[in-house]
Order: sequence, then structure tokens, then C-alpha cells
Amino acid sequence: MTLLRNVAMVAHVDHGKTTLVDTLLKTTGAFAAHQQVVDRVMDSDAQERERGITILAKAARITFGGVLINLVDTPGHADFGGEVERALALVDGIVLLVDAAEGPLPQTRYVLSKALGRGLPVILVINKVDRQDARPAEVLEEVEQLFLDIANSDDQLAFPVISAVAREGRAMMGIGMPDADADLSCLLETIIATVPQPQVDATGPLTALVTNLDASDYLGRLAIGRVHSGTMKKGDTVALWGKDTDGNPLKRRIAQLSVFDGIGRTEVEQIEAGDLFVLAGIPEVEVGDTISSVDVTTPLPRLEVDEPVIRMSFGVNTSPFAGREGKFVTSRHLRDRLNKEILGNVSIKISDTDSPDVTAVAGRGELQLAVLIENMRREGYELQVSRPEVITKEINGKKHEPLESGTCDVPDEYVGAITQELAPRKGRVTDLRPGDPGRTIVSFEAPSRGLIGFRSTLMTSTRGTALLNQTHAGWTPWAGELPHRLGGAMIAAGMGSTTAYALDTLQMRGTLFVHPQTEVYEGMVVGEGARGEEMVVNCVRAKEKNNIRTHSHDDGIKLAAPVEHTLESAIEWIGDDELVEVTPKNIRIRKRALTLEDRKRANKKG
Repeated sequence: MTLLRNVAMVAHVDHGKTTLVDTLLKTTGAFAAHQQVVDRVMDSDAQERERGITILAKAARITFGGVLINLVDTPGHADFGGEVERALALVDGIVLLVDAAEGPLPQTRYVLSKALGRGLPVILVINKVDRQDARPAEVLEEVEQLFLDIANSDDQLAFPVISAVAREGRAMMGIGMPDADADLSCLLETIIATVPQPQVDATGPLTALVTNLDASDYLGRLAIGRVHSGTMKKGDTVALWGKDTDGNPLKRRIAQLSVFDGIGRTEVEQIEAGDLFVLAGIPEVEVGDTISSVDVTTPLPRLEVDEPVIRMSFGVNTSPFAGREGKFVTSRHLRDRLNKEILGNVSIKISDTDSPDVTAVAGRGELQLAVLIENMRREGYELQVSRPEVITKEINGKKHEPLESGTCDVPDEYVGAITQELAPRKGRVTDLRPGDPGRTIVSFEAPSRGLIGFRSTLMTSTRGTALLNQTHAGWTPWAGELPHRLGGAMIAAGMGSTTAYALDTLQMRGTLFVHPQTEVYEGMVVGEGARGEEMVVNCVRAKEKNNIRTHSHDDGIKLAAPVEHTLESAIEWIGDDELVEVTPKNIRIRKRALTLEDRKRANKKG
């Protein structure tokens, strides 16, 4: 039987998982000598490279000491927890990375609890021990306390510890600074010694669980997963157990089989139990399905993930500018794209609403839904989305809402600003401790509802110097009404192009969102007023041409730079009666009811 290890890299965001996978691939010769390799090679998605985060779990294969090792790189953001749970279904152990200065953070607890819940052995890597503010011995104590809090048995309290500088490919056993000529051999040897050979029935009938999907222009839908027993062979007829099979699985033929090889894939004739597979030839396959021999009578348990906590509505673009920029603009296009998304993304759920043109989309957080919307606009879709709202549940007859725990790494002078921002959002600070020199790590808890818009407010008040991470921390009793933004919307009174003359007058009354010569329509939001009430403004008014000249009138107009909303900041800023219009070229904020009469009518009904 092939010597094999399946291991996942898990950690809080930005603790070095993807970088460590990079160096392991380079160390073991997974790249050809002539191959040009970018940093964070596993972050192949455009948004992953732009945002500097991992969004999708991906696998690669290396060979060390005659043992094949499948490495699964996972996201660190809580919003992509569904990807982490799918990754853990593929592996027999995890490498837990913890930053030597920051220590265990909320997502560290989340991924570790999921791994220990599955009974997976853990290898602790304390990364970035070369940082000036590194405190590896203290971090080890914090991790040990974390294990005491969430371990399910005494066996899980013992784990190997490795100190590493992943960026430079250096590691050593125990706590310390790896030698200048050290490599990652000790980590690879520890993986082989600690992570068990897959415990499978190689001679039994074929059973395999699908944990991910991919697509090929030539082969169609690809199923990715792990063979649990038996042998999977190219050309064999197999049974597909879907969500609604009801004991009558579909019969399909395996057209092509591949295994991971470095960061690529290699076609093979068969795959043994315990190994990961990439399979073509079953167009109906979905995440969580079982593929088995035709004589198997029961499927494997379906993959279950945590329920969504945030919901938004995705609707057809109904603004006067609809259809100008996008290729896909109808409700059918929108619904087909969302149906395609939920086939491969188990942590997103969609449901119908009162309108056939609007679909409710629920996910794990604002960031996850923003990534989906950004992908859609890049693909040529036009849509309009609502402000996120939390999904509530009844517990013991009382209304509860999702609770978030978070950490914020900020310069010392902004600690007071954070605590002031959290107070009206019903948040509470749970811990304050020093981080890098001149910075403080603030830990807090708050209702998810209160943290909608918190990220953009935080970045503004700290001038972009804050680092914020959040994770779902259970449920808390409904906290009552929470404040939203302070200023009211400035709403365009009619269609046209904005003029510097009109904007010059308006900038004294609030903050503008548009430049001169921006096309606007009636009901589009062009700024935020200094006061709480909304105002309808004429932002397309041109200067009258007359013969009167005064020095003050003819001074050059000086406009302050407008606030240019990103997709995330626009979603966070809008109120319940507003929408974000998303097209391939523009992000616009608008009122649900575009005309003043319609808004008055809606307010009366409300």
C-alpha cells in the first residue's frame, strides 16, 4: 500500500499558512528548476491575491522520504469557515500555525475546535519567531490553555511543537530560533510521525465523499474529494448518492481520474483508499455527495457545516442605468449564477422572496457575501443588493441573535476610539494587551448586527492602520435597537451630469460621494449630510450665463476629494430603505423608491 499522509494547514488569518505551503513545495522540489513561481502560489484566485487572504481551500502534493503528503491550504477568515470544514473532511491531521507575537486569536480557536471535534492529531508550529516582538514561550502557554478549554480528551493535550520562520523555510523542534542553515525537514518528519496513515478498508467496496467542485472547459464539472474505501478506477460505472436520491442513486461512468501533483494534477488509471481524487464524468455531482460501487446500499454521512448568520437580498438592477454595462441583467441570469454558487459553496444558502426578481442569499459574514458579489460583477453581472441583516433564532422562547468575538490590532493612540465605537454597538472589551511596539491588541464581543459597518468606521477613525478579525461566537439575547450612521442621505433630484458649481454648494452641507461630470439619476445617493435628515439636492445645476461679474462669484471652485465607496463600504453604509447598485464598472448607492412621491408613499405604509 502507498505510504500516504493527508494534512491541513489551519490558522488565524495572516499567520503564514499559504507562505508555509509555498516553502514546503519549494523545499521538496515540487517546482521545476526553470519554473517561474509567484509568492503565495496557492492563492490563485484574483481576489485572493488582491486582498492578501485565502478564500478557497486548495490541495497540493509533495513527496518526502518516500511518503506522499497531500497538503490542504485553508482560509483563515471566519467568513470562509465552510471551506475549512470541507478541508478537514479530507485529512487525518492538522498543522496549526500560530504567530509568535500575536498568539492564538479567534479563528485559531474556531479551526482548532473543529479539528479536535473530528479527533484529528495536531502539530503546533509557532511561526514568525524572527519578529522583534516574538514571545514564543508565552504563546505556547496560551495555546496550551486553549487546548485545555476545548480538548475532548486527555490524549489531545499532548502535541509536538515546532518553531519556524516559514518565509525563509527554517524550522526547529521545540521553542527557539532555527539556525541560519536549518530547513523544514523536522516539520516534514513530524508530519510523517504524527499524522497517521489513512485508516481505510482498501479491499472493500468503493465509497468516496465529494468535498469540493471544480470545472474544466473540456471535461465539464469536476468532483474533488477523498476515497474512503476500495479503489476508484477510470471507466468504472459508479453510483452517485445525491441529497435527494432517496435510496435510488444515479448510475454514472468515471470518464477521467486525476491526483494532485505539486500544484498541478496528473491523470491516473486508479486511486486507492485514503487518497484524494479529482474526477470527471458526473455532471450532476454536488458537494457532500457519495460516490460508491453500484452494490453499496447506504451512502456516507453528508458533509455538514455551520448555519449562515447574515442575509442579504440580491435583485435585478432596476435603476435608469440598468443594462448599460453588464452582460447578464435578467432574473434568470441572476438565479442561474446563484444556483451555480451553492453547488460548490456549502456555507451559502439561497431562498425565494415575495418578488420573483429578488433572491435572499445567506452566508457566514459580510466579507463572504462581498466576495461573491465582486466575483459576479467581474463576470459581467448587474444586480442590486440590500443592507445585510442578521438571522435570528428562538432559544427558550426568547429571540436571540448571532454573537461575534473579535480582535483589533491598533496603534496605542486609537484604543480609546475603538472602545467608543463599540459602546453604542452593544459591544464590550474582553481583553487589552500589548502587540507590536506602539500597538495594542483589543479583544471584544458584540452582536453581529452591531458590527455591520464597524470595519469601515474603524478604518476611517484609525486612518487605515487597524487590523480587524472576527469570528462567530454563538448566540446572545436580542440587544434591542442599535444606532446606524449619523448623517442623512443627499439624494439627487433628477438625471444628468454633476457640475462643480452645484457640488461646491453641497460640500458645505456634508460629504460628497461623486466627482464633477458623474452621471446621476433621480433617487441616487450622492453624499451624506452633516445632519440626520435626508435632503433632495440638485447636483446637476449649471452656473447661469449672465453679464454680472463679481470677484467672489468668479473665484476658482475648490472641491474636496469625494468619498469613493468600495463594495464593502457601500454595503455597510446603506440603510434599510437603500440599495447598492453593482455593475461591472460602477458601485452606486440608491434609494429603493427612486422618486420623492414613491418614498413618501412607502414611509406612510411603514
